[in-house]
Amino acid sequence: MPVPLDLSDLESVKKAANTILTAASTIDLLYLNAGIAATTPKLTAQGYEEQFGVNYMGHALFTQMLLPKLLQTAELRPPQSVRIVILSSEAHSSAPKAGILLDEVKSDMASTGAQTRYGQSKLANILFGKKLATLYPSIMTASLHPGVVTTEIIGKANGLSFLMKTLAGPFMWLLAVTVQEGAKNQLWAGTAADVKSGEYYVPIGKLVRGSPRASDAKLQEELWEWTDEELKAHGGPGWP
Repeated sequence: MPVPLDLSDLESVKKAANTILTAASTIDLLYLNAGIAATTPKLTAQGYEEQFGVNYMGHALFTQMLLPKLLQTAELRPPQSVRIVILSSEAHSSAPKAGILLDEVKSDMASTGAQTRYGQSKLANILFGKKLATLYPSIMTASLHPGVVTTEIIGKANGLSFLMKTLAGPFMWLLAVTVQEGAKNQLWAGTAADVKSGEYYVPIGKLVRGSPRASDAKLQEELWEWTDEELKAHGGPGWP
């Protein structure tokens, strides 16, 4: 059953999650897969920098609302068979040097480059996955880089400079893989027996550390506490 979901509006996220909770008796697998990249400065409906709001905040609220059902399902299944798979990116290494600028993400961050803003949102994805894995060990949570994939995301990256857009064409031609190939790391993370919760993987099934910030426990805790307060302010149910 298709469920409309606009990750740039937390009200849409709540509506979609409630629809799923009403319709589904169990949830075995949650992919946090949607996203935008390198877009022009813009705010979400609730006033977050758009890439951070879509790629991270919308997914965080969606996960929070579905988590009780995921935990209930985990009680009925073999260990680690219920999973949350989070799509990050190797671009997380292009996040600001400070990691995540939590004092700026409730603005359009127009003075920060589009790729840096994208990297910030993807770093948040990895840190979020690590925290979920720690708090909810009955669920296997992993984040991953799908590879450079020929989707519409590059064509819609309207925040890139003319030079970057010009270079993107040959880059994609040389390195990008098909959607079918790009889905393999996700499918592996959702099904393979040797996936380790809290880790980050590149294609296909290769465990890597990621950038130093991706393992920053202090930053992880700061992001979690900040996110918790923000979601409460927008009607989130809280973490179970």
